[in-house]
This record gives sequence, structure tokens and C-alpha cells, in this order.
Amino acid sequence: MARRVIWSHEAATDLEALARYIAKDSAFYAAAFVREILEAARSLKEFAHRGRVVPEVGNLHIRELFVKEYRLIYRVDESQVIILGLVHGKRDLRKLWEREKRED
Repeated sequence: MARRVIWSHEAATDLEALARYIAKDSAFYAAAFVREILEAARSLKEFAHRGRVVPEVGNLHIRELFVKEYRLIYRVDESQVIILGLVHGKRDLRKLWEREKRED
């Protein structure tokens, strides 16, 4: 079943911040990495359950895909996938989201 993929405001902000950070060294690599992340997100239309359950959350509907060293975190609903965030794999997700008052 095809689902609609929606980016939350927080996830879009994460993506923009990452692109700006990488672009300091290379606009080319920043654009290429953003394309890779967007392609991974688009793939969730058809394969929403392909990612693993986020260990810190333990909710079967909150999943993640790794894109290089970044975690693309999303929630699977009946008709849509909501991208919740993009976080470096070495960051403490629980502390980061508590500090930013994000919901999962």
C-alpha cells in the first residue's frame, strides 16, 4: 500500500541544518547527500516498515533508516509516513529530543 510521506517541521529543519553544515566544505556533497536522504524518505511510500524500530522508543510505529551515519526517524501511520527527524547516529536521541521538546 502506498503511503504519503510528510516531513515534519523539525525534520525539515534538521535536513536544512545538515545541508548548510556540509555545504561549508562542499556544496556538491551537500546536495548529493540531501538527494540521498530524500530518496530514502521517498522509498517509504511503498516500504514503510523496512526500517528498524527505534530502540530508544520501542514503539513499533516509530522506525528509522540509516543514511550513511544519520538516522532518518519516522512514524508509520495507516495512510502516511511522517518524517520526525534526522539525527547523527552518535547523538543521544532521547536527550536531544527531550531538550528540543520533540514528540515521538
